[in-house]
Formats: sequence, C-alpha cells, structure tokens
Amino acid sequence: MTSALTSAPASTIAAIATRSARRGACPTLAEPMPTGDGLLARIRVAGRALTPRQVLELARLAAQYGNGLVEITARGNVQVRGLRPDTNSTFAAAVEKLISIETGLVIDISPITGIDPKELCDPRPIASAIAAGARAFEDKLGPKVSVVVDGCGQISLAALKADIRLAATRMRHWAVQFGGGKPQLMDADAAVAATLAVLGALAAIGPECRATDLFPQNSHEPHAATKHRDGDHYDVAGGHTTALALPFGSARSKDLLALAEAAEIFGVTTFRLAPDHVLLMDNAPAELIARAATLGFIISADDPRRRVSACIGMEGCSSGFIAARAVAEKLAGHVGPRHLHVSGCSKGCAHPRPAAVTVVGRPDGIGLVIGGRAGDTPHKILDEAGLTDVLVHLQVPDDAI
Repeated sequence: MTSALTSAPASTIAAIATRSARRGACPTLAEPMPTGDGLLARIRVAGRALTPRQVLELARLAAQYGNGLVEITARGNVQVRGLRPDTNSTFAAAVEKLISIETGLVIDISPITGIDPKELCDPRPIASAIAAGARAFEDKLGPKVSVVVDGCGQISLAALKADIRLAATRMRHWAVQFGGGKPQLMDADAAVAATLAVLGALAAIGPECRATDLFPQNSHEPHAATKHRDGDHYDVAGGHTTALALPFGSARSKDLLALAEAAEIFGVTTFRLAPDHVLLMDNAPAELIARAATLGFIISADDPRRRVSACIGMEGCSSGFIAARAVAEKLAGHVGPRHLHVSGCSKGCAHPRPAAVTVVGRPDGIGLVIGGRAGDTPHKILDEAGLTDVLVHLQVPDDAI
C-alpha cells in the first residue's frame, strides 16, 4: 500500500517521527502521528458535540486531505487517517476554524451529562475545577495521564482507563480512585483537592510517572470479562438520543457525509461523540436510523461487531502483521456473548485490557490468546484458514468470561 508519507522529504518525516517518539506521546491535530497509511491526527472536540454541518464539513476535509477514513476512538475522540505532511497544516487550520478543539489534561465525562435524568451527580463542576487547577502544571504531566469524572448515568465510563477516577455515589459523594488504589469516599471539594494533589505529585516527578506508580494495583485485575455494552437508545432532557456505532471504530468519509446530510434533512441538530466508538444522534426519527444502517453504521447494541475490538492492522499500521479489521469482520459471529480482540500486533492498541479471546498478528502466524492481552504468550499459533474453525469450537474457561 502506498503511504501518504512516501513522497515526503526525509527531513519532514524525521521531524514528525521525533515529535511522536516521546514515550507514550498521543497524536494531536497539531502534531499528527506517522502510521502505515500516512499521518494520523486525533481531534479532541470540545464538549463532544457537533452539528450535522460540522460533521459534514469534517468528513469533506478528511476526504480532501486524508485517505477518507474517519475513526471514533474508545474515548470518543475523532481521528482522521492518511494525512500528508505537505498539507497537514492546511487541514489543521481548516479543522480549527470549523470546530472548537479541547487541549490540556484529558478529563472524560459522559457525552450526555447535564441532560441525563439518571445521572447521580453532575460531573461538570468537578471536571471544570480539576481542569482549572491543573493548568499550572499540566505541561509537566505525561501525555497519557487522564482523569475520569463519572456521574454514573446511562452511559458507562467504567471501561475507560484513567490515572484518577471519580465516580458519583447515591450519597452525593464521590468514590475517588488513584491508580490501582482502593476507592475513597469524599465530598466534592475534597475530591477536587485530592485529585489536584496527586496530579501535582505526578507533575513534580516527571512525565514518565503515572498514578499506578504511586498507587499500585490493590488486587489482581480481573482475568477477562464480557465486554460491557451500553444500550442503543437513551431518554434525555428534551427527547432521546440514539447510539450509532462505527464498525471497529471506523467509517468512510462518504458514509459520514451522507449521514450528516440526511440528519440535516430530518431536522437533527446535534451529534455527540461517545465512548466505545459511538456517535449519538439527538432526536433522530426511525427513518434516519434506518438510513444510518444502510450506510454501514451499527444501530443495535446486540450486533456482534460491538463485542469486537480491532485496530486497523497492516492496512494502515507499519507494525501490523494481519489486516485486523478484515479478520474481525469474519470472526465477529463466532464468539457469542464474549469479547473478541483482534490485534495487528502484540501492542494491542485497540484493547489494552484482557479479553476473553484475543487474536494477534505475529511474524510466525496468528496467535490465539485466551483470557489475556495481545502481548501475552499465545496458547496456539494458527494461520488464517484455521482460525474460524478453532473459534467456532472454542470453549472459554468460566473464569475468563
């Protein structure tokens, strides 16, 4: 496959690679990451809400300046693939003009917070206080340091990894967990103060430090679990919102553009970016949801593809040994209620945690891991031809699901 980086000057490629080589560095709009299919830019949309017109224009920009693949990440960020070094700055300027970009410390809250009647507490005041307090030292934090403030409403944030996790309780307090430590019950003011104190300690130690270095895991991580799924329809203030999942986190720009055009016609005013590769549509009629299905979006929480995590693999990553999403499509129907992870290589970017079944590309074939991660020693090495037959008859141990 020809990469958008192939024709770029060597000095340009080297400069981009150097910026991206910082330990744990994440791609951004300003500093995209070199991949096997060009540059990848990650866009943190402020407020996680977009109008149909913004979605439409973003899809057009992805087709014009990239290879037309748009992704929604597990945290609900937008990624555009296949960008070129010579036009990336033009793309970035156009995106910044189109939408408001969030920068600084990553603080995740529910995309329907404030309009979710089942939310125990509104996380926005706490999230804002943490963001404001962390600005003085956030440039000294590692690029992957993150905070989750979960109001515990209809959309679960439990699957999101975080250095610090604050979860609302029915007592109007917050269960605060630092790294792998035991959650501590605090009121809102104490939760903010404690969070800022720990973030300050991480910053003082340096960007290599994570909360688990200060607060080791207090117990063994569950071996692997059935992947939690939210629903596909939520009642919110002012109506309802419907979840559309992108198959394995990816959509073609032309399909995203067609969806946005249809949404405008049907009077939809808001899209919301949600965890687990989901795009929410507020107050979408049944006809529009049916149209989304014809465009390839997943409209049911029971669709087997929603129990599968897959990276782009060798089709867009130089580290990949298999076309992970193509393999995932073939295998999705063979894992029942269990969670399948298909990884192009041992890094396991699409799902860092254990999965009931993991299929991983390797130099010597395809590894099959039961109840573990992509980087674990595989139970078997297979070729693609024998993989489906094995999974059809596979019995996963009870303690792994």
